[in-house]
Amino acid sequence: MSSTPTRRDFLRQSVLTGIAISPSLAGLACVQATQGSDSDATIRPEGSGGSYGELVSAGPELALPPDFKYVMFGAEHTPMSDGTPTPGAHDGMAAFPMPNGTIRLVRNHELRPQVIDGVITSTAFGDPAHAYDRKGPGGTSTIELRLRRDGSPEILRSWMSLNGTMVNCAGGPTPWGSWLSCEETTLGRRQGFDQDHGYVFEVPASSNGLVEAVPLKAMGRFVHEALAIDPRTGNVFLTEDSPRSGFYRFTPNRPGRLREGGKLQMLAVADRPQFDTSKGQQPGAAMRVTWIDIPDVDPALGTAETVFQQGFGKGAASFARLEGAWWGDDSVYFHATSGGDKNLGQVWRYRPRSGADGDLLLVFESTNPEVLNAPDNICVGPRGGIVLCEDAAGTCHLRGLSARGEIFTFARNTMNNREFAGATFSPDGRVLFVNIQGMGRLDDDPTLRSVSFAIWGPWERGGL
Repeated sequence: MSSTPTRRDFLRQSVLTGIAISPSLAGLACVQATQGSDSDATIRPEGSGGSYGELVSAGPELALPPDFKYVMFGAEHTPMSDGTPTPGAHDGMAAFPMPNGTIRLVRNHELRPQVIDGVITSTAFGDPAHAYDRKGPGGTSTIELRLRRDGSPEILRSWMSLNGTMVNCAGGPTPWGSWLSCEETTLGRRQGFDQDHGYVFEVPASSNGLVEAVPLKAMGRFVHEALAIDPRTGNVFLTEDSPRSGFYRFTPNRPGRLREGGKLQMLAVADRPQFDTSKGQQPGAAMRVTWIDIPDVDPALGTAETVFQQGFGKGAASFARLEGAWWGDDSVYFHATSGGDKNLGQVWRYRPRSGADGDLLLVFESTNPEVLNAPDNICVGPRGGIVLCEDAAGTCHLRGLSARGEIFTFARNTMNNREFAGATFSPDGRVLFVNIQGMGRLDDDPTLRSVSFAIWGPWERGGL
């Protein structure tokens, strides 16, 4: 970029990338707080309210509401335009509008290294000369497409855009038109790799090939999952996928210039040191927070919990496996996948406050796996609701949370028992893109391969 983005630039780009639409989930928190978490008044797996109706078979892979259609594309092993076989383990993803009217999807691949008899056998996809680590099998691919009048996508081309990283789970879009891909591992040179891992990497959506893989070390070396950016300040909020997880804030030295460093901090609940959010929480009750500095953000001998322990030791709060994150309603909404009294998942909201450290609120906690089970990735819908991707044992669903406070089922995976991931709407809101992760390995069974979907239909009938 030629100059530092202004606040107006942030707001304009946030609208274009779909992360500044402002639903409010306060209704859901109030319903749970006043009626009890087992109430089914507005919490229904299928049916009325925000739902689009009972699910029907839309094809061999997905069950969807009536009149919705889908196509499958970007399957694992399929040759891309650059000649590289499509990597597997599709995970986090975002959609970006391009100046020529096309859309680009930047998609993570959560591939883990292969080790046989103590020898690392995995290699980077694509040109090894561009790889961050030639033994790193993960990274991102980019797909360019155009939407037809009926909403169906026309795939134009695809290519590897980041290679040599590992376990690229989620991440998040930036207001300036790039994808931040997060590594969910802290493996490194001590384990025989060429580079240390556990970092965030930036992939501009405008890139037409492999980008220079530069780890954003100031954003911490830990088991990264997802992130969301406050478009007003450029602050980055990050989640961590460990049994005990921290929620982090990265304040850049210059908004939009993440390579120039900044400060990493971990959330703490005011006057409640080392607060455990995983059990006994009341939806709708706001808690004032403070932020604790992390002194060593890039520990050379780092383990999965090295950064977490620094913040927790000073009183920061712990969560149960933080995963998806999304900015909206002047807040960050994020998931604790195994949080709650029944370990089925929680939806949290952090809201920054002007001149203060902000507050934390439990929006929703699942008590019934038929309603919500192990929420992972999250995204916003064009009408103010949000999409929750399940990563559960057994059948996985896409759930919806409407802005009116209703939870419902939108899709069911009938292809396999693998998770949904990477849900993201097209910039005009006509199409929902989403992945089924598959097994993330070479396999002759096509039903176990990673695939991407485009879903379109009468969105105006419901809460997404």
